[in-house]
Amino acid sequence: MLDRMLSNDPSVPPVASQGDGTHPRPQLVRGDWSDLSGRWGFAFDDDDRGLRERWFDDPSFESSIVVPFPPESPASEVADPRPHDILWYHRALTRDHLSAAGHRDGRRLMLRFGAVDYRADVWVDGQRVGSHEGGHTPFSVDITDALRNADGGDIIVRAEDRATDVAQPRGKQDWRDDPHAIWYHRTSGIWQPVWLESVPAGPAIDWIHWRTDLTSARVHARVGLASPPTDDGAVEIELRHGDTLLARTSTLVHEGEAEVEVDIPLPAQMNGQAYEELLWSPENPRLVDATVRISQADVPVDAVSSYLGLRSAAVDRRLFHLNDRPRFVRSVLSQGYWPETHIAAPSADALREEVELIKELGFTAARVHQKFEDPRFLFWADRLGLMVWAEAPAPFAFTSTAVERTVREWLEIVHRDFSHPSIVTWVPLNESWGVQHIARDSRMLHHALALVHLTKALDSTRPVVSNDGWEQADTDIVAIHDYEGDGDVMRARYADRAAVDEMIAGIGPAGRRLVLSGDVSDRPVMLTEFGGISFDVHHTENAWGYTSAGSSEDFGQRLGSLMTAVHASPVLAGFCYTQLTDTLQETNGLVGADRVPKLPVEELRRIMVGPGGVRPWE
Repeated sequence: MLDRMLSNDPSVPPVASQGDGTHPRPQLVRGDWSDLSGRWGFAFDDDDRGLRERWFDDPSFESSIVVPFPPESPASEVADPRPHDILWYHRALTRDHLSAAGHRDGRRLMLRFGAVDYRADVWVDGQRVGSHEGGHTPFSVDITDALRNADGGDIIVRAEDRATDVAQPRGKQDWRDDPHAIWYHRTSGIWQPVWLESVPAGPAIDWIHWRTDLTSARVHARVGLASPPTDDGAVEIELRHGDTLLARTSTLVHEGEAEVEVDIPLPAQMNGQAYEELLWSPENPRLVDATVRISQADVPVDAVSSYLGLRSAAVDRRLFHLNDRPRFVRSVLSQGYWPETHIAAPSADALREEVELIKELGFTAARVHQKFEDPRFLFWADRLGLMVWAEAPAPFAFTSTAVERTVREWLEIVHRDFSHPSIVTWVPLNESWGVQHIARDSRMLHHALALVHLTKALDSTRPVVSNDGWEQADTDIVAIHDYEGDGDVMRARYADRAAVDEMIAGIGPAGRRLVLSGDVSDRPVMLTEFGGISFDVHHTENAWGYTSAGSSEDFGQRLGSLMTAVHASPVLAGFCYTQLTDTLQETNGLVGADRVPKLPVEELRRIMVGPGGVRPWE
């Protein structure tokens, strides 16, 4: 029965060799889907009249917008950065859309959103079909029963994003009308892909979590179903690496969630001298193709293509470990911001090019700052070999509402991104944003501890940095932010363990305590923000940086001085340089906002990699 399901069912999508990076949900791909990017009807609703006047019944909006670009951005063709709390969108579905999504009798039609900032309500043909709160996380609505005819219908979205609501997780979005210092234009409404997909009416595959155990050569899968099987349900999993079949297994399922253990009895995985040949790493980002199928009473019901990476991430003896081996982390701060599209990606190709650029500059990792990045970026990080620190966008206030919103979005993103091998560290808080008085207010400290413990409850396979920069609680990595511009001072500050231990026990470079609770004596120490040298090649108005360089030579000397100090430190287990690109007035990128390097790539790479490129223990 299993062989028949794996090869002969015409409804089963082929394994896509990890795909081409265009699918909005790259680890759960069906054969048919319809991209709804493009021109939508659009209207601001500054008077909040739309609900009273039932705009969802008659979507005759005079203006338009290019989705998925936020209206503040030029690419949206609205390009209005002023605060607008309420936005309305309209898209007419056609027969072609339904056909491309594989819609037919007996299947349900799902409308999926990558992210809508901040609150969304959705109608189809005048009928409300769902809502979602959280500006950075995905959601779906079933629109099957709301469609009035087989030729299509009308999608209406009302997005609410109040510029003055500082209890919303908002990251780098400015609360002022104009960007200032390290804060940027707001992002409102739809800013990640929208697509249409048909699924079975029965136990459709809703999500998959992959976890790997290198010691036992075993893959653990949790498969979530939209509804439990009604009769003799089974989950079948096939794993392949290239043309090599690694494993097939099948297990019964009676509930809405299945746990499946998949052994990989390949000789190489059983050979202790050769098992690393299948592991994922930045140098060898090997991915395993997966096909997951659901049957009911021996009849195929649903199938998806997925992928995973065999790798482990941990901390031990003051070092970060990848695949049980010490690894020095060479990282760069990535804000994922483009002049024409803001925090929305210009295209799937742009996300690939961003990963390629980071690697070309000599980095093995990126800390995605104050943003839950588009899953297509994570796809390319997985495929091309870039480790990622996943960081939450913060609210600016500490209230019970802010706590609830932060926790909900954080848990949703841990769920969404659980299976990406590129993600090696979780970062729920940064620089005490949203918990400004954590050193004195026990409520804020408990919030930070709760985020750490909740993260570990959901995912025990990755380190957690509790509050990147300072005032950390039970952190797995002591993450220090230090914008000292003098390389000699930096060299002395991180010269030996005694100097660093004195700093950890006292006051950190930013004038705050580095650690509030937890024994960190055996934890790695990393410099996770430093540099920030402004070299304004485009003569930006109100250009800003932590220090400034006046020429290419000056920039190279300043950068080299700091990096020489970092590379000389026997204590640091890794670093994260600020930052990859210029972002609006913040001109401290290694490359401009146009992604053009400020020094030759070879020179930047030499400076960042340092002499020898590896530590003695690597």
